[in-house]
Amino acid sequence: MKLEGKVALVTGATGGIGFEVAQHLGKQGCTLVLNGIDDERGADRVKTLTEQGIKAEYFGFDVTNEAQVTENVNAIGTKYGKIDIVVNNAGGLGGRSRFEEMTTEFYRKVMALNLDSVFFVSRTAIPFLKKGNHPTIINFTSNAAWNAGGPGAGIYGTSKAGVHSITRALAKDLAEYGIRVNAVSPGTIDTPFHAQIKSTKPEVFASWKNNIMLGRLGQPQDVAAVVAFLASEDAAFITAETIQIGGGQALGI
Repeated sequence: MKLEGKVALVTGATGGIGFEVAQHLGKQGCTLVLNGIDDERGADRVKTLTEQGIKAEYFGFDVTNEAQVTENVNAIGTKYGKIDIVVNNAGGLGGRSRFEEMTTEFYRKVMALNLDSVFFVSRTAIPFLKKGNHPTIINFTSNAAWNAGGPGAGIYGTSKAGVHSITRALAKDLAEYGIRVNAVSPGTIDTPFHAQIKSTKPEVFASWKNNIMLGRLGQPQDVAAVVAFLASEDAAFITAETIQIGGGQALGI
């Protein structure tokens, strides 16, 4: 499943699952372009990867900002002459708000973070993906796309449902160019995303595994391995799919 010589752009790659995905792709032979908004952390992540013998660089830009995305993704594609893999990992809950109290500003912020970002990055990358070797886009959706999220996370679930749909729409649109588009849907993954509840309510955090068929929380490498598979030629006949990575969590027990 080697990915030697491929150029991979990973958004939101400076922490949590994003960095694990980048590192996994790098170990498979990819040249990595890490995106984030914390330049200091980005430089540190590149240093870590470089020390492992992985080719990597960092581009700091806000994936919700159309102008920044257009400028930077064009610069990346122009520098390398192609982009083989785009991983639209950037996203997040953005906070919690019930619909009655939800401001338009909050609504637009969450939609921009999770859905606009996928559109902006993918649209700009397409001309360079057309020049790629077995090119692919891999998006990140969530269980919330199916169950609409927990209390106050309704707009997060709505945005992730949009990611599920745009994944299939992009796959239809780009199939004629040989560009595959898929998504992963992580369940509860043990990352710093859950640090607050892990430290303040450890019993609640520990109980989450009780709703997972395999009896444990996911680890970032569980997600990274699936992303690397989807990016490889081993997945050459897979497109328009969303793969659940949740130990059976989506079915409930």
